[in-house]
Amino acid sequence: MSTVTATKTVPQPKKKPLRQRMAKYWGFYLMFIPVLAFVAVFHYAPMFGIRYAFYSWKIVGDPVWVGLANFEKLFRQSQFSVAFWNTIVFSVVKLLLNTGFAVIISLLLNEMVSLRFKKLSQTIIYLPHFMSWVVTASVFSLLLSPSESGLVNQLLIKLGVIDEGIYYLADKGWWRTWYYIINVWRETGWQTIIFMATLTGIDPGIYEAASIDGAGRWKKMRYVTLPALANTIITVLILNLAKIMNLFESVFVLQNSSVQRATNVLQTYVYYQTFNSGASADYGYTTAVGLFRSLVGLALMLICNFASKKVRGRGIV
Repeated sequence: MSTVTATKTVPQPKKKPLRQRMAKYWGFYLMFIPVLAFVAVFHYAPMFGIRYAFYSWKIVGDPVWVGLANFEKLFRQSQFSVAFWNTIVFSVVKLLLNTGFAVIISLLLNEMVSLRFKKLSQTIIYLPHFMSWVVTASVFSLLLSPSESGLVNQLLIKLGVIDEGIYYLADKGWWRTWYYIINVWRETGWQTIIFMATLTGIDPGIYEAASIDGAGRWKKMRYVTLPALANTIITVLILNLAKIMNLFESVFVLQNSSVQRATNVLQTYVYYQTFNSGASADYGYTTAVGLFRSLVGLALMLICNFASKKVRGRGIV
């Protein structure tokens, strides 16, 4: 004789109307108003200007409808192609270098025995992140100066590596190299926070079991620590890959007239097209470039969201 078990449905509590919830939690809604106003003014209100991507508008006079002519123009511009590929290359290389160095430093910090020295090292590595990009650019401009005040050039000359000072930030090849170095110096320490948090969550019993099995420090790092970090590394890469089209400040403050055209990214390209073109500046064209950048960023975000669901089991949006 089979028995049927009846399942009793638990009634869900009825949700209160929005007006009552707002009256009860009015303080939270009041604190949210400045954030809502900021987002509305600086993120949503400018979206009404997207229509100018289909116009030719030089401020003086009325906008003239040109349809897709602005988009055809940007694909014909060699400087746009340079800026687009620079944005991709600079962002991806910077992301890989910063993440790679952050993982290495996190592993080294995790192996330190002295807690006091470990905390001191962490503090020193984190500090550059809190410097503004303007200050960072000023410091490295002095360090890399070809004059007698340039510490790097003077050190290399005394070591006999070079005969005369090199203006690193005015040379296309050297500019890219130092751009990556400066980014690693400034941003690596901040990313180590994420990886150090993961490392502290590893069960010490796993390390003890590895020691019993005869594993040394390097084998523990290879077979215990790195596999534990793998998911976090992939997550960091996915989350940052969705933001690679937002590159601006770090490039802008390190640029100069000697390397500007070769090192432009999309946002600096828009800036120079808008503010350095004088009366001939076409705001419809620069709006089209901005719209194209946003669409590429949206596509990247959707791709990264799909990858995140596959890897982490949940999306980023």
